[in-house]
Amino acid sequence: MKNVVAIIGKPNVGKSTLFNKLINKRKSIVYDTPGVTRDRIYEIASWSGHEFKVIDTGGITIENDDFKEQIKIQAQIAIEEANVIIFLLDGKENITSEDYYVASLLRKTNKKVIVGVNKLDNNSQQFDFQIYSLGFEKVFMISAIHGDGLGDMLDEVINQLDFNLSKNETYFKLALLGKTNVGKSTLLNTLANEDRSIVSNVAGTTRDSVSSIIKINNEEFEIIDTAGIKRKSKLVESVEHYALMRANDTIEEANLCLLLLDATDEVSHFHQSIIGIAWELKKPLIVVVNKWDLIEKETSTMDKFKKELTKKLKFVDWAPIVFISAKEKIRINKLADEIIKVKNNISRKISTNQLNDLMMRAQLIRPASSINGKRLSITFARQIEGKIPTFILFVNNIKLAHFTYLRYIENQIRTNYDFSGTPIEIILKNKNGDK
Repeated sequence: MKNVVAIIGKPNVGKSTLFNKLINKRKSIVYDTPGVTRDRIYEIASWSGHEFKVIDTGGITIENDDFKEQIKIQAQIAIEEANVIIFLLDGKENITSEDYYVASLLRKTNKKVIVGVNKLDNNSQQFDFQIYSLGFEKVFMISAIHGDGLGDMLDEVINQLDFNLSKNETYFKLALLGKTNVGKSTLLNTLANEDRSIVSNVAGTTRDSVSSIIKINNEEFEIIDTAGIKRKSKLVESVEHYALMRANDTIEEANLCLLLLDATDEVSHFHQSIIGIAWELKKPLIVVVNKWDLIEKETSTMDKFKKELTKKLKFVDWAPIVFISAKEKIRINKLADEIIKVKNNISRKISTNQLNDLMMRAQLIRPASSINGKRLSITFARQIEGKIPTFILFVNNIKLAHFTYLRYIENQIRTNYDFSGTPIEIILKNKNGDK
């Protein structure tokens, strides 16, 4: 989805209240203190039969810092991601120098800006007419908390959005993930064969997501270089913090994630946490060990490294591990081949007959453990459509299923068919229809 609407404005003008009203639920924290919302939040809103993504930037306030720096962060987010910006003002207060500053930044974005004058409850029209001096044509009097005037404003939002699917939405999306200074931008430039990202030894050089259309074996892909992800404990309310939020959003939209590790650095709990995000979102994954040229090697160095890495990332042991040097362009062809292979594995189909033969053999080799004298029995199985390989198993009683046996069934599928690089989803269903 490319239609994104960002709610921008100084603190305490009602951004989170408006966000909650648009999505019709309480997701943002609303409190009468500036800067309560600490994370940038995404959600889907709908109006007149159209869906679009809304960003609540309500938590941009940085304590003990200059207002202009705070609002620059808001503007950066809006400039990079939003198609339409709702510039929210407090209708009960006079226009301030901060409002003029926000307006000056937004005028430079070349984005569609709609002004919402908030907190005009009970049809009150008493507001500062200096609002019209901000230089924006579309101005709407609203009450976010009561919903007054929102219909007209949303009609204008819909008019400014494009609901025709753009070409790049059809591309298979690759997301480059990793800590700062691990070589993501270098790899993007190498794969794209151009200087698309700024490359520097300074950690955090890439603050915004950068995407390119690349060709691998004559197939086109959209590859996104996310901003370097830092530990949350080291993040203050800053540009880097919102870069982390953007990376999470990129993972959600990606078809395949490429996690870059530094061969000279230890795998940390942080890396496992990032993989955990991809795992929870059921995203295909390739682990890419970069800077392999800096490692002193013996005959079995790669095998030993891969073995140790697999132990640390055991909950995604289906993810292939590729060793490269993006800077020296070493083994880039190996990574390209693996990307094509995983893409094919994601769409791999098993016939119903073959799958049921496999289930029968698996149960003969290792029947499920007995629970209170009863045993799980898989009576029928078939593959169904899904973003990842998805199998529905019809069983005698779902309550008899233990996760270790389902893990065994998954391993049997993987042993007989190549699903490396992609998670597998198994859905259980009782013969009587209960899931």
